[in-house]
Amino acid sequence: MSGDGKVRCRLSHFIEVFIVVILVVLIGIISILITILLNKRRKQKNFLRNGGKLLEHQRVRIFSGNELAEATKNYDKSNFLGEGGFGSVYKGKLKDGTQVAIKKPKGFNKALINEDFQHEIGIISQINHKNVVKILGLCLETKIPLLVYEFISNGSLDHYLHHQTSIRIVKNWENCLRIAAEAALAFEYLHSLADPSVIHGDVKPANILLDDQYTAKVGDFGASVIIPPDHKIMASQIRGTFGYIDPEYFTTDILTEKSDVYSFGVVLVELLTGAKPNSVAR
Repeated sequence: MSGDGKVRCRLSHFIEVFIVVILVVLIGIISILITILLNKRRKQKNFLRNGGKLLEHQRVRIFSGNELAEATKNYDKSNFLGEGGFGSVYKGKLKDGTQVAIKKPKGFNKALINEDFQHEIGIISQINHKNVVKILGLCLETKIPLLVYEFISNGSLDHYLHHQTSIRIVKNWENCLRIAAEAALAFEYLHSLADPSVIHGDVKPANILLDDQYTAKVGDFGASVIIPPDHKIMASQIRGTFGYIDPEYFTTDILTEKSDVYSFGVVLVELLTGAKPNSVAR
């Protein structure tokens, strides 16, 4: 202290600065703790809202949001693989070296996205076939759930059909025949052998992927439905891609396994001619 104890008695300037610094540090620590607590509560709330209590008992791995952000370098654009109606897909690398593809939904109508997510999870968690893309896990603690798939290194059949620098694979007749046969095995499994059976609903070259051995693997089950006993589904809205949609499904709103078969027939024509459906029509 300075002064005579009665008049002008005050702390030294050094002590005043020290106390201010201590207060600032304490306030900072408290703020960080509050932020951590709020983040933890938010993640737990998202986890429960996204069906975590049910899905954590499924045969899929539950990833944390931080784990996937780290795997994709915070979803850096260099890891961007493509975009569809449901959202964006990013390449990631887990700590154990496993390469994955992370499906990150778009930020619109969260209720609809959550419904689509639950729908897709309910289907793909029951599928296991060498020619179908495998789901490795999911993340439920983010606002919008994320799906984690095996990474298919050589992209989609669509890329090889319509990019001049990548036509070598589909120029070989044996490769074309093999890719077609492998995709057909996947659809046969979905329609007849999976339990429950599944209609894919959006068969097209962009959803037939090729791995490092150029083996065909069918992916993207966002438009898929489980086949009912009568094998007919009245669609509330037409799903699929124009040019590949079964005309009968388009006019009657009735979706069956034959709708997939028609779409696959269009894919075969595209594989043989190298022309997209709209080009063929013209």
